[in-house]
Amino acid sequence: MLHTIETTGPGGAETVFRELAARLDHRRFRAVVAVTGTGWLYDDLCAHGLQPRLLGGRGRAFSVDYLHSLVRVIRRERVDLVQSHLFGSSVYCALAGLLTRRPVIATLHGTVDVDRADRWLAAKLAAIKVGVARVVCVSDALERDILAATSLPPRQCMRIYNGIDMARYAHGAGTRLRRELGLDDDTILVVSVGNIRPAKGYEHLLAAAAMLRDRLPGRFHFAIAGQPDRAGLQEQLQAEHRRLGLEGVVSFLGYRADTLELLRGADLYALSSTTEGFPLAPLEAMAVGLPVVATRSGGPEELIRDGQTGLLVPPGQPLALADAIARLADDRRLRRDLAAAAREMVCERFSIESMVARYAELYETTLNGVRQRRWSRPSSARAARGRS
Repeated sequence: MLHTIETTGPGGAETVFRELAARLDHRRFRAVVAVTGTGWLYDDLCAHGLQPRLLGGRGRAFSVDYLHSLVRVIRRERVDLVQSHLFGSSVYCALAGLLTRRPVIATLHGTVDVDRADRWLAAKLAAIKVGVARVVCVSDALERDILAATSLPPRQCMRIYNGIDMARYAHGAGTRLRRELGLDDDTILVVSVGNIRPAKGYEHLLAAAAMLRDRLPGRFHFAIAGQPDRAGLQEQLQAEHRRLGLEGVVSFLGYRADTLELLRGADLYALSSTTEGFPLAPLEAMAVGLPVVATRSGGPEELIRDGQTGLLVPPGQPLALADAIARLADDRRLRRDLAAAAREMVCERFSIESMVARYAELYETTLNGVRQRRWSRPSSARAARGRS
């Protein structure tokens, strides 16, 4: 089967893409992976024993060359099933599936994938409606949003939660980041992980940091790890950082490969997003044993039970975010209880094994449906000839 995605950098969707391709039983599903260029994802796939095929022609406008590349890979590799990730890739895969008569499973990771201002949106949705067997949404909230924003029928959509490898997240202490930032042991270190993009709402995290700095000078430090995903946004955030006087209070770390070490070295995790599908970073923080404060931005409400496995606050309200962070900082027992309950819940509901098993079941069901239709066509044709 073919696994493909339209991006090349690090991120949650890219991690799920790689995990599926690498962890599916290769005796049942021969994995072919295709990406649009070299970079972080290409190298990561190679490091996990996968040899990516490079697709040509991807650009901002519709690319016939990109579509042709997909069709060529499907035919050359004798692909039986296509798994796409993100909206743009799924549109092309839907068309390629129609041209090659191969079933397509499309996974959407967030509402930001679907640009409602796109003048070609109706045509793209029509392609997915006809050319995709099932649309997987990574949370119930995302499925509701997708159904509300598009013409896709409910029977075409389903939910499969993202999962993580719990074996990687055994308890352990990390001191590298605290030493790197020059922090003493009494400073509450709050970490956020996620690429710099509008949906992450980092401007609200900066505002919350300024409030806590004024309220409790010297008590908190915030570290944001993620690479810029849109031109100009990093500069805007840095300008706001300067305007609020957050030097020594908030550090932009850029892309970090050692996110597990960062999480292990933190005291709290904060997610300030305005919209989320099903974010992996807070899931990883909970697996490590970090107490989490997150916004009610979609997916987090299905991950966190407020007051039991973390704290939830409204999106776009820095004061509420600051109050929740301060509450956890002041209550060591609450931090411990939330972290313990969160880790147990992640183990039970969001393991990588559960995610891969759900996808494998979906693939088998889809392929069996294709086989049954192929076997039924000759008998139907014979019956029709007998009646004529």
